[in-house]
Amino acid sequence: MSANNPITPHNYDLIPATSVKPLTLVDVVNFFWKWRKVLMIACGIAAVMAIVITMPFITKPKYKATHIFYPSKNNSISDALLTDAKVRQKDPLEFGEEEEAEKAIQILLSGDLMGRLVRNFNLYKHYNINPQTEKYPQTALEYKLKENISVTRTRYLSVTIEVLDENPQMAADIANGMAILYDSVKTEIQNQLAVPALQIVERALKAKRDKIQSIKDEMRSLGEKGITNYEEQSRALAEEIYKVQAVQGAKSSKLKDLIDQQKTLVSNGGDFVALNELIKLEEEKESDLIAQYERRMVDVNERLSHKMTVQAAVKPEIKFWPKRTLVLLLSVIATFFATSIILVIYEIYKNKPTTPVDVA
Repeated sequence: MSANNPITPHNYDLIPATSVKPLTLVDVVNFFWKWRKVLMIACGIAAVMAIVITMPFITKPKYKATHIFYPSKNNSISDALLTDAKVRQKDPLEFGEEEEAEKAIQILLSGDLMGRLVRNFNLYKHYNINPQTEKYPQTALEYKLKENISVTRTRYLSVTIEVLDENPQMAADIANGMAILYDSVKTEIQNQLAVPALQIVERALKAKRDKIQSIKDEMRSLGEKGITNYEEQSRALAEEIYKVQAVQGAKSSKLKDLIDQQKTLVSNGGDFVALNELIKLEEEKESDLIAQYERRMVDVNERLSHKMTVQAAVKPEIKFWPKRTLVLLLSVIATFFATSIILVIYEIYKNKPTTPVDVA
């Protein structure tokens, strides 16, 4: 075996072929000093490429527009405005809390709202997606929407709509458009219950009025029999019978007529009293239904904003992306570390000792 030719490591090698001592800071410094030119060239190339790539004619700059609002707490206009302030449970001007903010985010990201947004701003054309030639146009559009539109809840329980776009005015218009659509979509969702509720109350009110009319018809038929006020008529007949009996005697023909009237009054008086009490009760119920009907009409026909705008989106003046300094730093740092790893691997491979060959 040949043992007179040992492998001697280079003074600047990071990984010696025959390590007899642990790696030190001096070894690391010597390694980077040895490959300083290679690292500087690699980082310089990365910096130049980062500058070129972030040029406006290669990477289109994007602008960010922001719309911030607080969702309101009221869900019913009539409950918020037409209810007695002493029994009102919610203040119509109160900011919504976490629950309202989460519901607002759910509506803003719903397919219904996004679909209207796409139609209103013709986003297929704006994002250069051709439904006729694109294999998956809807998927491509969803990717663009997720990339450029963000809806989040802040620590103060407000809702933030952030829109990125190459056109600064379009970014502001889309952000404000989403806030406007939020009002419309939430109103329509509530009307899914408000309209049937109005129809139910309307039918109940009609039925109640029909019932009251039938009672009035029965009372009218009793009135045709001469019964218009049972208590007053009963008292008046009793007094008249007493007078006639005292003056003309018990066999008077007038007294007989008065007694017949009294019998008729007595036989139908119970129905009159019952109908009179019933119609009072039904009219009270009708009054409650009228109040309910008026409130449901307000909920369906009137509009109250579901949000309180803190900051409407305006046309941004400064681009949000790309941030050239950040891209440049990240590119140089990433290239430095990648090149260093490659050089370390190269040093290890270069200084790997070979197995001596025995000479027979």
